[in-house]
Amino acid sequence: MTDVIVIGAGFSGLSAACHLAEAGHAVTVVERHDVPGGRARLWEKDGFRFDLGPSWYWMPDLFQRFFRRFGHEVEDFYHLQRLDPSYRIVWPEGDHWDVPAGIPALREFFDSHQSGGAQALDRFLDQTRQVYEAATRDYLLRPSLSFREFVDARLLGELFRLRMLRSMASYARTSFSEPRLARLVEWPVLFLGASAKDTSAMYSLMSYADMALGTWYPKGGMHRIIQGMVAVAEARGVRFRYGETVQEVLIESGRTVGIRTASGEIRADAVVASADYHHVEQDLLAPEHRQYSERYWASRVMSPSSLLFYLGVEGDLEGLPHHTLFFDRDLDTHMEAVYQSPRWPEAPLFYTCTPSATDPSVAPPGHTNLFILIPLAPGLDDDQDQRERLFRQVMDRMEAHLGRTIRDRVVLKRSYAMDDFQRDYHAFKGNAYGMANTLRQTGPLKPPLRSEKVGGLYFAGQLTVPGPGMPPSLVSGELAARVLLEDREG
Repeated sequence: MTDVIVIGAGFSGLSAACHLAEAGHAVTVVERHDVPGGRARLWEKDGFRFDLGPSWYWMPDLFQRFFRRFGHEVEDFYHLQRLDPSYRIVWPEGDHWDVPAGIPALREFFDSHQSGGAQALDRFLDQTRQVYEAATRDYLLRPSLSFREFVDARLLGELFRLRMLRSMASYARTSFSEPRLARLVEWPVLFLGASAKDTSAMYSLMSYADMALGTWYPKGGMHRIIQGMVAVAEARGVRFRYGETVQEVLIESGRTVGIRTASGEIRADAVVASADYHHVEQDLLAPEHRQYSERYWASRVMSPSSLLFYLGVEGDLEGLPHHTLFFDRDLDTHMEAVYQSPRWPEAPLFYTCTPSATDPSVAPPGHTNLFILIPLAPGLDDDQDQRERLFRQVMDRMEAHLGRTIRDRVVLKRSYAMDDFQRDYHAFKGNAYGMANTLRQTGPLKPPLRSEKVGGLYFAGQLTVPGPGMPPSLVSGELAARVLLEDREG
């Protein structure tokens, strides 16, 4: 038995802990917050329950795969409800689309907006299904420690055959002549931290996940997933130490021997750091043990940060389904403010989540739970005046869409942006999702799961492989655990 410390109780840290404990190792998870979840923590106030982080449940097969690995079904921990419509999109012209759930309804929907749209959708889903299945059964599960893992004639042949080496924006527009349908199938790659123009079409697997596999909601909130993972970990003897901040990764003779917190040293044979990769390297390691310089990190393309608002509203908000994307301004202009010329946007796009429309338990009786997200460039100077300016803008547009006021019914309000991400998660440049999945930051081009400078030190999370999002974070923890176990066995 090996003693292993996992830093962080988010998705990747909990996943790594479960896999290591299942293999027979003694695992201790050290978490700086008083509760598990990391970016997926729960915030409760005045009868409202807010998921602080992720709000989209996609790729249900990967969650099921995780729990089945430990002898459970998802249903052992939470009940899933498929959302229909999957989400609403509000367009610049003032109209909106309610995107239906299920392929039969989607075929009718696409046909109603483009001649031959159903057939075009069939071709698109057939191609993206092949990419999704290849990724989730094989390529996503490779640790990406070497380019040799991807010297694969079958992979390259498939990518060329399906023309997946172009951009997602190009792929969407050659698949659909109706511009808004193209926008509909390309937008999911925004979860990966880059614009569709800068993201490979191989990530069209996100569009397949959206349309074919559906958008779901775990009743009770996204934190129910975390509760299920903690239950799996504790049943395997994983110990949790909450409210302890790691101050240093201890190294002797080139190997880690544990960590130091304010309460003292915790010795171990290996450490899996699922905290922010940049923070671990730059703040918890001495310079001689770091793989990367600040210059390297400054050259990375980070995913956006976000300005979030958690609102408790008196009464209902009929007309706002569970998920609504306000694409009522120009997307490319907003993306330019995020990536090309970082600044606070003048007319931001935004997204709203109203979980109480599906699950009344997350708000007091007669009230609405409302979450608003505005993507921002990472590394901006946080500014309360700018926060309020954007709040006024999005409320104006939301009220115009609904045809009635909201602000006079807000009984609870909390904003959250770059400074908060940095304070709570040591997030590099205040990023919200990790490192962007651009072509130059994919697979072996990301910071590796295993430290090249310190023996016994491993990494997991959104700044390493596979990348941003809940399902990739589950896989990241599994991959870090697998590499550690293989090293111990070798």
